[in-house]
Amino acid sequence: MQQIQSAGLLKSASFIDGQWCESENQFDVVNPFDNHLLCRVADAGQKEAESAVIAAKKALKEWAAKSAAERAEILRNWFDLIQDNQSLLGRLLTLEQGKPLAEAEGEVGYGAGFIEWFAEEGKRVYGDTIPGPAQDKRIVVIKQPVGVVAAITPWNFPNAMIARKAAAALAAGCTFVVKPAAETPLSALALAELAQRAGIPAGVFNVVVGKDSSSIGRVFTQHPDVAKFTFTGSTQVGKMLAEQCAADLKRVSLELGGNAPFIVFEDADIDAAVEGAIQCKYRNAGQTCVCANRLLVQSSIKDVFEEKYIAAVQALKAGNGLEEGVDLGPLISQKALEKVDELVQSARQEGATVRLGGEKQGSSQFYPATVISDVDTKMKIAQSEIFGPVSPIISFTSEQDAIRIANDTEYGLAAYFYARDIGRVWRVAEQLAYGMVGINEGIVSNVAAPFGGVKHSGYGREGSKYGLDDYLDIKYLCFSGLNT
Repeated sequence: MQQIQSAGLLKSASFIDGQWCESENQFDVVNPFDNHLLCRVADAGQKEAESAVIAAKKALKEWAAKSAAERAEILRNWFDLIQDNQSLLGRLLTLEQGKPLAEAEGEVGYGAGFIEWFAEEGKRVYGDTIPGPAQDKRIVVIKQPVGVVAAITPWNFPNAMIARKAAAALAAGCTFVVKPAAETPLSALALAELAQRAGIPAGVFNVVVGKDSSSIGRVFTQHPDVAKFTFTGSTQVGKMLAEQCAADLKRVSLELGGNAPFIVFEDADIDAAVEGAIQCKYRNAGQTCVCANRLLVQSSIKDVFEEKYIAAVQALKAGNGLEEGVDLGPLISQKALEKVDELVQSARQEGATVRLGGEKQGSSQFYPATVISDVDTKMKIAQSEIFGPVSPIISFTSEQDAIRIANDTEYGLAAYFYARDIGRVWRVAEQLAYGMVGINEGIVSNVAAPFGGVKHSGYGREGSKYGLDDYLDIKYLCFSGLNT
């Protein structure tokens, strides 16, 4: 922490209108590995959230008036500073979130990639000319920034989730206010420090940190100066926030919960499927919305797959994310651990077989890497988002059986399957009711690809050329009288 502090990246107050806003009220930020106090952070609330929105509104006209190339140059400066400080930012992320350092540094690079991508993509916000209905008429379509954007981001990716939203908003000419999760505010504040160094003007990028999520959320969803609201988090909270935005008809994009199936067909490369499932399931200790939540394995290869998979899971090393060779960090809180354990014990009581792990380890926030076999589709663990290092394995007989089981959920964020028959690949990919499908691949996130889901997993897309759409208004210009 001393090295991070010496670099000026350890901040303990909200960043509003280019200023660090201290407060008498503070809250603790702790390391989930050992609950050691990292620092105390000023606790912002409704007043600070309103100030941030007002600052963003004030800065909007000048920022939107800059050319795309001018904004791109500033965003590129931000990207370069993040890259230069990737190691320290990764260390800070591991300390407050718990994930292994290699994963944390990878997240920082991934988040920076969105800033680089949208810095360039903002130069390609093209309009249209459309043939007019008469000789003296012309139709022109232009795109303009939607306005002030407010965002709420989660603790599982405290750097990348902010960068992914802010990069698109700023590239489009919008100004931005974000509330990061109270568990992980330090990464967000470090991004704000680097944004200021990069030359992003005061009020364009604001961070409000506080424990009072309800009060801050109400400002973001109900303040008349907020034009667009974006949220990544649980489906339950997302629905509530969308309802609050409805009164003002704010533009809304939501990236919500998931229940991702990971399907292994009998014609799959089993070794490759095992490797892909390990990456997909146990990254960030299973605390990702797109991780494999249910492993569906064709009955003819179930025994072979399970043995190889269990051996691979046993090889994972749990521990302090700052230590070399650690694969699994702690869960974010005791509450999160209790939820995971409750799902595992319910599966056991409903008749599933715990093949590996499945027991809490004292008062630690580590949950052992767990594999559960003989899981039925109606069990609670098959219907819930686990958000932990637990692999329920469900067997199926036919291709249509697999598709039916995979789609039997209210969620539709990500799905994965392994198969080598080209006809099967196309059939299954088209029939899975998900916004993203990994085919012989366990990691689908990429700055150039549209990230988002369907059904109760939300709407809108982040990343890719489509990621700017939610931050732009389409304006139709009708010219007449041109022949007179």
